Amino acid sequence: MKPAYAGNLDGMEHGEDALVDWLRRRFWADRRRVPLSIGDDMAAVRFRGTLVAVTADMLLDGVHFDTAAHEPERIGRKAAACSLSDCAACGCEPRFATVSLAVPAGTGADWIRRLMDGIGVMAERYGCLVVGGDTTSWSGRLAIDVAMLAEPMAARGPVKRSEARPGDLLFVSGRLGGSLLGRHMDFEPRLDLARKLVADPALHAMMDISDGLALDLHRMCAASGCDAELDEDRLAGVVSDAALAAARCDGRPVLEHVLGDGEDFELLVAAGESPQWQQLGLIPLGRMVPRGDPDGSSLYITNARGDRWRQAPIGYEHLRR
Repeated sequence: MKPAYAGNLDGMEHGEDALVDWLRRRFWADRRRVPLSIGDDMAAVRFRGTLVAVTADMLLDGVHFDTAAHEPERIGRKAAACSLSDCAACGCEPRFATVSLAVPAGTGADWIRRLMDGIGVMAERYGCLVVGGDTTSWSGRLAIDVAMLAEPMAARGPVKRSEARPGDLLFVSGRLGGSLLGRHMDFEPRLDLARKLVADPALHAMMDISDGLALDLHRMCAASGCDAELDEDRLAGVVSDAALAAARCDGRPVLEHVLGDGEDFELLVAAGESPQWQQLGLIPLGRMVPRGDPDGSSLYITNARGDRWRQAPIGYEHLRR
């Protein structure tokens, strides 16, 4: 019998991922000019032989933060941290950023300065300079877009989510679940860890967990043409205190929070054997396996009794049906 957190497998071919697939086809680009395109944590483009990585993240009041509850400096910190996390996921050093704001009409200049200071302090901590952007006002709620330019940390270029292979071990960089109890505002982008990971040729694929472990791992599987198996006992080992607290509050299974809450911003790593992975604090969760269905990738969970069941890619979907 599959557990309650296995979720519903219906509707996987719709919503945000289906739109991304359409966008990838609509805006096809020559791989010589755009070696990393739509669908990864960053894009990478060539300018006269120089490889530049770029990312953009849009954050909305009432979705990613709450202006009634969070100080502007803290909101700004998160806005920068989300783009910095994309840089970590692709093994790229952030260099420059632009910030575009749509602020509610009547917002004071001092409040905007505090927001921008939060962005600036966080970006500068990782060597990234804010160099421009745009500010408008309107009748709606606050929207923030942070775009960053970056360069690869290693000669291999950006790390992709599409190069995992059967037999790869799967790791995460920290505990998961319950982030909306507060950690989603204060997480630290994993750039320092990424710098250590990219030097090892056994690293094959990487992304950050923004929409939920199950959903984001399914995206890695789909991009790489693999399935994945997660070990139920090892999943229990990455339960955060916040996931336990969230489960007590809403009655949902703890592992449902671990698999689907999102906004953890930990790194999800697919790699071959290497002695340094656990030395660096990576936590093993399972492995990549050959795809069983030519029509699409699947996630499975196994346990010590030998049971194996299919796990739905639960997580946060921006375009729910």
